[in-house]
Amino acid sequence: MTFSPVVPSGGLSGWSFVDRTITQQKLALSTSAVVKREMDYFRENISKVSTPEQLVGDYQLMKVTLGAFGLQDDQQNKFFIRKVLAEGTLDSSSLANRLSDPRYKAMTDAFNFNGLGNPNTKLPGFADRILKAYTDQTFEVAVGNTDPDLRLALGLERELQNVVSSTSSENARWFGVMGNPPLRKVFEGAFNLPTSFATLDIDRQLTVFRERSEAMFGISEVAEFADPENMTALRNRFLIMSEITNGAATAVNAPILGLFSTRAQSIGAASLINTLYS
Repeated sequence: MTFSPVVPSGGLSGWSFVDRTITQQKLALSTSAVVKREMDYFRENISKVSTPEQLVGDYQLMKVTLGAFGLQDDQQNKFFIRKVLAEGTLDSSSLANRLSDPRYKAMTDAFNFNGLGNPNTKLPGFADRILKAYTDQTFEVAVGNTDPDLRLALGLERELQNVVSSTSSENARWFGVMGNPPLRKVFEGAFNLPTSFATLDIDRQLTVFRERSEAMFGISEVAEFADPENMTALRNRFLIMSEITNGAATAVNAPILGLFSTRAQSIGAASLINTLYS
């Protein structure tokens, strides 16, 4: 990829700049030579695809498809992706429904190879929807090459929506967070959890996630983070904590931490920082 996004800094200041310029930067990305060629090929050929075998057998179509759902690392896993797509999501025991990462279900639903009627590749506007997602994800990858935490911040809203929409069970939604690598990193970072946390029993992890969420944000369920105010608080806290962890934050950041929830405001910034590292 020849496109290089403008990312002047990390943390909250970097997020503010990227968020403010994202429309112009994505336009530059979509018109860059390599990405434009990939998108043109997808638009011209995806409607010819009727089966998972046809999709995974075309490297360029597969690349855009996986890229649109943040699954770029699965490019070589053709058998696995074909199986996920072929089984669909109508059967609760299908592979996409059993995987903890909701991105596979989102991809399978989008193509609908094993649903009723023709696959969605034949529908008007299908290519546009996938290509928009591909542009978003490709931009995030490019940003992540400069600052991985900003990439996670950019994808937060989409990944939260995927988890919330995948099930109505609150426990399952937390398990969805745990099974979604980008989303898990945001929550673990915001909650100041160590890397060893993932080795705990899964039910213990669920308890800790809920306890930290309640203590730091005054809410305990994943669906509540879909509220724009709560999502912004989660994103901001993650970015502040990443700055602290990376040694880039200074004492000036401390008062900012007190803005993340009414509970945080009541106990004060200094107490909150002590709580974070307890």
